[in-house]
Amino acid sequence: MQTSGIASVALSVIFVCFPAHSDSQTQPPSAASAKWPASALLGLWGSEQSFGPIVRGELTIDARSSQWRARIAGYEVPVEHTKDRTKDDQVKDEIHFVLPGEAGKFRGHLSANGKQILGHWIQLAGVAFYSYSYASPVELSELTPRVWRGNVVPLDQRASFYISVQQTPNGALQAFLRNPEANRFRGQTFDVEPKDGAVTLRQKGTAQFEGTYDPQSDVLSLPVVGPYPLVQFTRRDQSNALGFYPRIPSPSEPYVYQQPTAENDGWTTASLSDVDLKLGPIAELIQRILTTAPSLSNPVNIQSLLIARHGKLVFEEYFYGFNKERPHDMRSAAKTFAPVLVGLAREHGAKISIDSPALFFFPEYKPFANWNEMKSKIKVGDLMDMTSGLACDDHDPTSPGGEDLMQMQTTQNDWYKFALDLPMARNPGGEQAVYCASDVNLLGGIVKNATGYWLPEFFDQYFARPLQITSYHLNLMPTGDAYLGGGLYMRPRDQLKLGQLYLSGGVWNGTRILSEAWVKDSVERHSGFPPVIPTDTDHGYTYAWHTRRLQAGGREFRDYYAAGNGGQYVLVLPDLDMVVGITGGDYSERDKFFPWESQLVPRYIIPAAE
Repeated sequence: MQTSGIASVALSVIFVCFPAHSDSQTQPPSAASAKWPASALLGLWGSEQSFGPIVRGELTIDARSSQWRARIAGYEVPVEHTKDRTKDDQVKDEIHFVLPGEAGKFRGHLSANGKQILGHWIQLAGVAFYSYSYASPVELSELTPRVWRGNVVPLDQRASFYISVQQTPNGALQAFLRNPEANRFRGQTFDVEPKDGAVTLRQKGTAQFEGTYDPQSDVLSLPVVGPYPLVQFTRRDQSNALGFYPRIPSPSEPYVYQQPTAENDGWTTASLSDVDLKLGPIAELIQRILTTAPSLSNPVNIQSLLIARHGKLVFEEYFYGFNKERPHDMRSAAKTFAPVLVGLAREHGAKISIDSPALFFFPEYKPFANWNEMKSKIKVGDLMDMTSGLACDDHDPTSPGGEDLMQMQTTQNDWYKFALDLPMARNPGGEQAVYCASDVNLLGGIVKNATGYWLPEFFDQYFARPLQITSYHLNLMPTGDAYLGGGLYMRPRDQLKLGQLYLSGGVWNGTRILSEAWVKDSVERHSGFPPVIPTDTDHGYTYAWHTRRLQAGGREFRDYYAAGNGGQYVLVLPDLDMVVGITGGDYSERDKFFPWESQLVPRYIIPAAE
């Protein structure tokens, strides 16, 4: 399971576009404004901000003249229209355009009947935790002959911060900070020192943040994102701190279950009783989530919980400001899509074998640095099982192939080349997995080269559309192709479909997507990881699925699950014909979110089926 990776790199990225503040907000307060009691800082403070992107909404492509034109958000630019041949000798109408200053890009193609343009909107790297480009699906329909129109929905870039200031028994002030999007200040407390109108947050006597408090506007300003302009915090409570409390307003009555609402997304919904699930154990977990006080030690910082049984969505709840339409970062749970795409490529004629030499698919990168004959023995299956033998260990900060190092270095922007040039640390194959995002990401390069598709287009055509997924945001590498090492944003209802697809043997709503043989092989243990925290146990790994034996009620239940940093789970319980989806905000706190799969599921979810 990823505990660092693409999103943790983003944690070190600082905001670069906070709105400018006036001199009165950035200069020391006057003597008059400095006369306020320290108790004025007590309580909860918050700041919720959205950074766009600005370019969004209606997109029109007009081909009524020889020069095609695109219009969106006040921009009007020429469109490049070309005809290319695919690897299977099909003619494809490609459509591209770029806005001035690269404020956005579009990449798509005209459908065979000319009635739709299918493509992706590419938004460039943004602020804070969104430091990568993202590709989001767009479908334009013919409005009138040779004019197509659709809607661009980019990934919203949100950042929320909360500061809880309390008084210690000795009268001093102490604070902790919460950041639901990335858990930036995880596990940290600060001594709060008000003096001469200034506010300083210290750790072990060392100043970490120095800001001001304006008693007239009741605004606390602190540079919680580095040397950039101060973030302005205003007072919050249980009626308006959306990302701090599990529910707004805080419920005064016990939890009441409601059946999920059916939507046009492919899910059939039902009640818990319709699929023979008892409410009691699940309601106990929800009540625990809702009533656990916000703190640094909160063990159930869960942002969504969904359950499907017998192919029907029967439970759906959201917390901490999240909702069914807000896409959630899957982190490393998105790794599982890489072997899915390998399987889909095979289904559609690509010549990829589990035993194929991995280097065969990357002739453009020869010669490979740090050559060792062991490299030639790396198989496609080794990449899927994280047994490549490359000197890559994401749990070791000194590893030359670690994901954080790869993403922060600027010498080699092609991350396929970066991985292929790594030294070998061990023989490929075997049963001992070593956690390496680059192993899984290389599968994307194999699919790309074997099919000739741009990865977002392949993902959309062969996975998203067949599973009735219309909204997602694929993070891109510096080279512009999808990064399959983790970081995809997707609605939790759509995340759950990944588990249901495999539980159903490769079928979604009666349509076969993957072969049954591929699915069966995908969830049989091929390798394994040793425990990484005291409460963990040895567990298996197979085609980017984790697998474990859970104990509940004196019985053993096998699970397999996609897992990501912070508590992102798509968990399948085949013995119970059940899929469980969890998203969370405990990024880089493994002691908190690892037990959700190994302890909360056996304690609260499995008993509901017995």
